[in-house]
Amino acid sequence: MTNNKRYTVAGTDIEAVKEQARRSGLSYNEAKEWIAKNTGGRGTNVFSDTDPEEVKQQIHQSKDD
Repeated sequence: MTNNKRYTVAGTDIEAVKEQARRSGLSYNEAKEWIAKNTGGRGTNVFSDTDPEEVKQQIHQSKDD
């Protein structure tokens, strides 16, 4: 096999895979964004790495200042 950057070592056409992925639908991040926007954010905490208790503490701290 020639050293052509369009193909992987196994012979997979990289551009064809990218095109198929582009036409296949939403990316993971696009899907997360759509879910968050269309559910009003309810039940989307599984997509977040934010610690809700830490946020609550910050809010209470800022109110006390």
